[in-house]
Amino acid sequence: LFINNQFVDSVSGKKFPTLNPANGKKIADIAEGDKKEMILKPQNFDILQETIDKVNKQIFSHMLADLIERDLMVLATLESIDNGKPFGFSQFDMMFSVKTLRYYAGLADKVHGHTIPSDGAVFSFTRKEPVGVVGQIIPWNGPAVMMCWKIAPVLATGCTTVIKPAEQTPLTALHIAALTKEAGVPDGVINIITGYGPTAGAAISSHPDIGKVAFTGSTEFQKIIMAAAAKSNLKKVSLELGGKSPLVIFGDADIDYAVKVAHEALFFNQGEVCCAGSRTFVHESIYDEFVKKATEMAKKRKVGDAFTEGVEHGPQIDDEIFTRILSFIERGKCEGAKLECGGERLGNEGFFIKPTVFSNVTDDMDIAKEEIFGPVQCIIKFKTLEEAIERANKTSYGLAAGVITKDINTALVFAQSVEAGSVWVNTYNHFSPQNPFGGYKQSGLGRELGFDSLDEYLETKTVTIQMPYKL
Repeated sequence: LFINNQFVDSVSGKKFPTLNPANGKKIADIAEGDKKEMILKPQNFDILQETIDKVNKQIFSHMLADLIERDLMVLATLESIDNGKPFGFSQFDMMFSVKTLRYYAGLADKVHGHTIPSDGAVFSFTRKEPVGVVGQIIPWNGPAVMMCWKIAPVLATGCTTVIKPAEQTPLTALHIAALTKEAGVPDGVINIITGYGPTAGAAISSHPDIGKVAFTGSTEFQKIIMAAAAKSNLKKVSLELGGKSPLVIFGDADIDYAVKVAHEALFFNQGEVCCAGSRTFVHESIYDEFVKKATEMAKKRKVGDAFTEGVEHGPQIDDEIFTRILSFIERGKCEGAKLECGGERLGNEGFFIKPTVFSNVTDDMDIAKEEIFGPVQCIIKFKTLEEAIERANKTSYGLAAGVITKDINTALVFAQSVEAGSVWVNTYNHFSPQNPFGGYKQSGLGRELGFDSLDEYLETKTVTIQMPYKL
């Protein structure tokens, strides 16, 4: 564990293994924290605003970004061993982490209130003040980059944080923790408690001294977190959750380009992406040709160990997710979808699944309704723009959506009509630190990234002063 700038054992002394998903073997034993660490109430639960205000908050973020750049190869190696993603993708995640920290460093001196022309002989203004102690729960599909998405606004706003990395992928979080100390971040600002959701995660969600919890993960767990937050102290909650995002491809699209975009929209990061384009709607005029080309591309996708040259696709994160994805594939077959390729385990070691393509998918099938979170492309036929919009919105999710067309009017009508937090036109999964990211409906509350995310870590205080005379 990393508490008050020191690595310490858990109170219980318990440990748990973190495994390499490429072979299922143990990498290391990790200290297992739980509510006992929270009961200790270490220094990290004091609001360190006074300490933080004495230095330029921008320096912390820039220094941490410099150190991540310095250790990029080490961090990317740890990420690929612990998560399984191809090494090049891990390197990309580290560079995006650096960009995020630098972006928020630029926002650190731009957190301010406003003067307000109020009624009467008064002078009113607002102050933006840090929430205080924040709990942050990180997912396993992008461990380092998701951690930096959450650390960056903490440093910019002057909060402190207790972070619980996913139990499957704690290694990069612990290395970055060491870098925060090297960067000069004061004691207690960044703390890491490794452990499991029902123990360490639950302790964060329910702790009365934590003023806000940020969670990235599945929709099923967000209800537990919200309930714990409400029952404890009505802490603020921001949630970036799951999705069943539509990617709608119209008949005027360049079919080869559309196939490539749809392929990466779904198969990127082994399909373990919350905003993956997991419902591929294709216009009936190009449907058959699209299915043929999409199948050919999926068959050519190189799957293997993260450090093998040319590999685009690694293993699923663990046996539980691996088994769940295979069960969805079986359900798709039983429901009448046509399996074009894949649909089975690759090799005898690790948690590899062949890239899978289903055609003849209908909206009522489980594979078209539920988040699979794996390499399963579902290709669905549609006729009209109006139909595409209606069917795209017929879901409890609303994280992202995409449209591929040469008609700007079609693109604009779809973008304005679809119920999603991010809409990509003629591209997909295009992220920037400047662009807010989050969902509609059951895909979440609040936003990550962009200026908008700062509000999740701030309280607004209104101050009104009676003047001695009428202005």
